[in-house]
Amino acid sequence: MSTPAPHTVVHYSDSTAFGGTERALLQLLKGLDRARWRPVLFHADVPGARQLAEEAATLGVPTHAVAAVERAMQGVVSLPALARAFRRERAAVFHAHQTWSLSCRYGIVAAAMARVPARVASAQLFLEMPKLIGIDAQHALLTRSLHRHVAVSRFVARRLHERFSVPMNRIVVIPNAVEPPPAVTADARLRAEIAGDQPLALTVARLDAQKGIAHLVDAAELVPGVVFAIAGDGPDRAVLEARAAERGVGARVRFLGHRRDVPALLAIADLFVLPSLYEGFPLSVLEAMAAGVPVVATAIGGTDELVSSDTGIAVAPADPRALADGIRALLADRGGTARRAATARERVLTSHSASTMVASMSALYESLLAR
Repeated sequence: MSTPAPHTVVHYSDSTAFGGTERALLQLLKGLDRARWRPVLFHADVPGARQLAEEAATLGVPTHAVAAVERAMQGVVSLPALARAFRRERAAVFHAHQTWSLSCRYGIVAAAMARVPARVASAQLFLEMPKLIGIDAQHALLTRSLHRHVAVSRFVARRLHERFSVPMNRIVVIPNAVEPPPAVTADARLRAEIAGDQPLALTVARLDAQKGIAHLVDAAELVPGVVFAIAGDGPDRAVLEARAAERGVGARVRFLGHRRDVPALLAIADLFVLPSLYEGFPLSVLEAMAAGVPVVATAIGGTDELVSSDTGIAVAPADPRALADGIRALLADRGGTARRAATARERVLTSHSASTMVASMSALYESLLAR
């Protein structure tokens, strides 16, 4: 008896940058059983998507660049060609990876036009949007074009239901996850290069307003003697560097740029800080917890499902003083901090493993195809 051919899963991203959403997508591409699924990636044809395409290719995933849409009419005109491309791939599953509520909309509508049998979209975060007819109508069209919304946290699921009236039976919660962290020995030279003999607070984030890095810079002024290393790049880098200089903390707030050695950075960090203003279910916090690094993060939807009094310290968003207090508390109570970090590590590795996430996503594909 011959083995059935794997089903093609078209993964679609219109992201113009590389961040947590793209890392979560790569994790899924890596984990899907190739005997059952044949993943294909459609990505935006922009420089910011180059890393996503390159890393997908190293996983043996075919990639297709899609022209970036600058105006709505361009997107509408592109729909027939996109639908034909999905048909050529014989897509059984279409999976959009959304960075905001209306992203990937042309791909989603094209997948519906192509009658792809199973159509899902992962909402990686929830960006609050004004109540406008145009916005609501577009989101309603996306919901009609999809079989399921995949929310990465209970918070995102709740907001999809409350704000856009997505029926709860059309939403599946599949949280982000981590692979078991690599065994990394702390590099003394790297530690000395970045922080010398001072405590090191690490942040891994894209440098834009969402991540609240300006508040972290302000908090650094209130915590003398601590070095803040920020791994990541983005449109706000020059403004943030200028802010650090103005606050007199330019020597202690180190902007490391985009890094591919995050495990090595986590291995030398005393704590991890994420001051975001909104999130979905932050992969960077999961990775820090899995590595056993104590976490201070803002008490916002999604993140609060990870960081609580027994796993770290949660502080009010957009509040540099609260952030500084949380950092000082972790550094002052080494015993309690170690217990929190151990609890967090165990919880993440037990409940948020990559294999569990991939199995849940595969089961969703299977259930939709079996309908």
